[in-house]
This record gives sequence, structure tokens and C-alpha cells, in this order.
Amino acid sequence: MITPPELFKSLSDETRARATLLIASLGELCVCELMCALNDSQPKISRHLAQLRSSGLLLDRRQGQWVYYRLNPALPAWALDLLQVTLKANAQWLQANSERLQNMHDRPVRSAACC
Repeated sequence: MITPPELFKSLSDETRARATLLIASLGELCVCELMCALNDSQPKISRHLAQLRSSGLLLDRRQGQWVYYRLNPALPAWALDLLQVTLKANAQWLQANSERLQNMHDRPVRSAACC
């Protein structure tokens, strides 16, 4: 189970915070979608996602060539509530990221998550 210091440490980096909130908003995203939304390189995005996964905040699943990331459904209710409150209160902070993602060409097509 994630503790408050672990959660806040995981979110203390702007890239990790934006990625986590975008994932919380949309359910799941792949690396290429986050690269587009965050306007950053694949190695940087993948490194941050690995940190979020190792902290227990995110889970991943593979579908063909894509790896999709989603919030860990086993997160405690307080952590999920905190993410939702932060997301709702900061839509403006994520607006440019959301717009880049909405305008992304050739977004991968996902089938329903298995879990």
C-alpha cells in the first residue's frame, strides 16, 4: 500500500504529476500518447512511467506493440480521492496537454482492458 510520502514523492516531478493526472482523467494512456501530450521524448516519458509503476501508483498492460498505463485500482481511497480533487481543481494547468492529445494523429486504437 502506498503511503502519503511515497505518493507525494512520486508526484513531486512535474512530468510525473501531469502524466498521472492525464491518466486519471482518461483511464489509460500509452507512451506515445503521453509523448504527444507532454511534448517530451520517449526515454524521458518511459523513465517517469517506470518510477510511477515501481511506486505502485500505476499499472501497465501490453496490447500488441503498445504498453498502456492506468492508475492502480488497488490504491487506497484517499489516494484516488486526492488525485480526483487535484485533477478537477487544475484543469487549466493540464489544458495544453489535453489539447495536444486531442489533436494527436494516429492515436493507437485500444481494445477493452483485460483487468
